[in-house]
Amino acid sequence: MVVRLNAMGVTTVFSHTLAEGSGFTPEQVRKDFSEYKIRGHRRGGYSTEKLLSDMESLFKRDRMSNVILVGMGNLGQALARYQQLQQRGINIVATFDIDPYKQKSRTEYQVYSMDRLQEIVERFSVLVAIVAVPDISAQDVCSQLIDMGIRGIVNFSPVMLKVPEFVVVNNVSLSDEIESVIWFVRSLKKGPTLYL
Repeated sequence: MVVRLNAMGVTTVFSHTLAEGSGFTPEQVRKDFSEYKIRGHRRGGYSTEKLLSDMESLFKRDRMSNVILVGMGNLGQALARYQQLQQRGINIVATFDIDPYKQKSRTEYQVYSMDRLQEIVERFSVLVAIVAVPDISAQDVCSQLIDMGIRGIVNFSPVMLKVPEFVVVNNVSLSDEIESVIWFVRSLKKGPTLYL
């Protein structure tokens, strides 16, 4: 929300505006900001530029984070081309796939064989991987990544990965997200009935 406001030329924002956009109370917004030493002015609100800077520092977005992407099917290719990752400080340093054809094809990104995984992880100090492989190979890929030092995985594969407690996994299911929206839309009590 702050990014949007700043892009629209808004220079200050009040806690009640941030609360409306986030679903929290203005008091909670102020309390959370205060806890992280993000300061505003009682009559002037928060500077959007300063707020962005403070939040980027807090979430460590003020420096690039190197990640790797394993699985270069349609979803993997779309993720590799997704421009907003770079804008958010996420740098995909290498992509991997077991398909020799994908490794040899000339595209805007280099696709490596899994044999080069350890070398790339060490060279770029990678701790996070994006996994977009079929369900049949997801757990094997996950275990291999953990053995090579990966400590965070964004999992687009349609399986729940088994990992040690020191590894963070974020499971992303596009179909679950779409089904969730459909369910909420069908459950709406207000307005005209929607047929999907």
